[in-house]
Amino acid sequence: MNRTIGFIGSGNIAKAMIGGMIKTKKIDPKQIIVSNRSLSSLQEIEQTYGILTTRENVEVARNADFLFLTTTSGMYGTVIEEIRDVIRENTILILVAVGETIEKNEKRLNRAIKIIKAMPNTPSLVGQGITGIAVNELVTPEDLEEIKALFECFGRVEFVDESIMDVVTAIGGSSPAFTYMYIEALADGAVMYGMSRKQAYVFAAQAVLGAAKMLLETGMHPGTLKDSVCSPGGTTIESVALLEDKGFRSAVIEAIKANMEKAKKIHG
Repeated sequence: MNRTIGFIGSGNIAKAMIGGMIKTKKIDPKQIIVSNRSLSSLQEIEQTYGILTTRENVEVARNADFLFLTTTSGMYGTVIEEIRDVIRENTILILVAVGETIEKNEKRLNRAIKIIKAMPNTPSLVGQGITGIAVNELVTPEDLEEIKALFECFGRVEFVDESIMDVVTAIGGSSPAFTYMYIEALADGAVMYGMSRKQAYVFAAQAVLGAAKMLLETGMHPGTLKDSVCSPGGTTIESVALLEDKGFRSAVIEAIKANMEKAKKIHG
């Protein structure tokens, strides 16, 4: 892909995407340019990934074919006012912030620009991300192919209606945190019964990774896969019964609900 990829902002999600792109070797580090007000942050990311950096948002916007806005939502208005007149006609602007909609930013730009709303997650850093993408009407079928190829550098891509983007944020963006809590809890249980902490994390993480891969590759229903592990009168069904009794499933659903309610507050 012979394109210049720009990032305004260099937080964790930007680093995850940049790292994922570079690891595939499909994107040369010199194709990526990042801006940030913090010189120390730029020096760190430049040394880590070998990419181009600048403190000038306008420089990034002027040169990028794909322009990621990876600042906080609160900075979007200021940044777009700064860069809107230098964005090229065929540049694809990529919104990566909770609460930022395509319509809201079309109004800020006050000109016709190709815009996509994308919600990637931090496992993008190891090529195992999932990104939900919505687009405006200016994005062409050819653009969609390039967008898909770019985001597949660091994981899976699903095109969705923008109306469910908050659901994408909850189940894709936030759920890795829930999963890390689950892995940590599994490891704690193993350590309690004599396994080393280091080995417990390996067993727990690999079990989660393998279970997820099995579901995706077989296409089987998760309930069917769960049932296949539960022998009659066995240890697994005993554990499953206890998790149900403790409200494991309902707690996860409530976590998604809390996530959605918080997103609504951010939207205002």
